[in-house]
Amino acid sequence: QTMIEITSIKEGIVIDHIKAGLGMEIFDKLDLRHLKDEVAIILNAKSTQHGRKDILKIANNIDINLDIVSIIDPSATINIIKDEKVVEKLSLKLPKEVKGILNCQNPKCVSTSERSVESDFILIDEKEKNYKCAYCGHIYDVEE
Repeated sequence: QTMIEITSIKEGIVIDHIKAGLGMEIFDKLDLRHLKDEVAIILNAKSTQHGRKDILKIANNIDINLDIVSIIDPSATINIIKDEKVVEKLSLKLPKEVKGILNCQNPKCVSTSERSVESDFILIDEKEKNYKCAYCGHIYDVEE
């Protein structure tokens, strides 16, 4: 049995405390498979707080869309790494407006029927994690 050691990264971002099962979704939505830098995906890691968690470690690439992460899992934490040390911890907040990330569930909405129209959602209830489509008013619940 081969043991693969997951080394710490020297520079980059660690997205930690991702709810187990959401790590791959964040990986896909951030389009990390096209990165030339090292990306480690740790699924179902033991967590003292949550039982199980996913973790993403991204070397070098500091410029990721945190809105995507906060929409998929607002309880995730972002650690900025420099010289193998955490130099900054970021808490996520739901963005007030989200363009091009969520898809409207209303099949009649112009954002679903027209390719040239980018989806646009406005946060209407932070506690309930509800967004409203800027085009048709359809309510989008992030938790669903």
